[in-house]
Amino acid sequence: MPEKFVENSHILEYKDEQLQHVTLGITTRKNGLSNYPKQAFNMARYIDDNSQNITKHQQQLADLITFDRKNWVFPIQTHENNVVEITNMHKGMNIDTLTNDLHGVDGMYTYQSNVLLTMCYADCVPVYFYSEKHQFIGLAHAGWRGTVGQIVVEMVNKIDFDLNDLQVVIGPATSMSYEINDDIKSKFNTLPIDSTKYIETRAVDRHGIDLKAANALLLEHVGIPKENIYITNYATSEDLDLFFSYRVEKGQTGRMLAFIGQK
Repeated sequence: MPEKFVENSHILEYKDEQLQHVTLGITTRKNGLSNYPKQAFNMARYIDDNSQNITKHQQQLADLITFDRKNWVFPIQTHENNVVEITNMHKGMNIDTLTNDLHGVDGMYTYQSNVLLTMCYADCVPVYFYSEKHQFIGLAHAGWRGTVGQIVVEMVNKIDFDLNDLQVVIGPATSMSYEINDDIKSKFNTLPIDSTKYIETRAVDRHGIDLKAANALLLEHVGIPKENIYITNYATSEDLDLFFSYRVEKGQTGRMLAFIGQK
């Protein structure tokens, strides 16, 4: 399948003929103001960076996708599976400064227009949900903990319309180069999907895992048609010119911002 994420300035934007009112994508690391590392387009306020850099990067993104910063929402992610509904009252939360609002949230959805759902990533899987027909959008943050916690299933459980009307986009994340140990593998073995389809044992206590594939399988398991799930070919750990990778860069790096909104 042709790649649907298209590079445009500081972002990769998802392009599909079904999209009429929805904008979704993820920022890249290129051509920024941050020295974390050099000339990085960092979007996270919670790392060692000048806060003004993040504000300027936010404004550049806002201008590019024509979503005013005052309409953005950002949760405090904790690698769990808590999903909340976002309304107009949440607009602006954690955009200018971080607060305790929306703490412990790794999944958001809304039926409101002119709200931009945003979350930071640097290897974990951004999972976007949308239905133009039902004016629904959602965004989930699925690292290995969120995947084991089936956050994508928690998101689907919030939906009260026909799942045939739901489209899911699995965005740039770490590749099969990401390895887990026996203990973590045992947690994945409890999931209701075939682990041999996304885990490859390489040596004693060493297993490669494809988190993008795992989340796609979980979505299929709960009734999302396979043809409604798009998985990008982009991998954060493979293209460090384009993406930050927490694992490869041993935590000393910035974060991309995944976003989805409808007008």
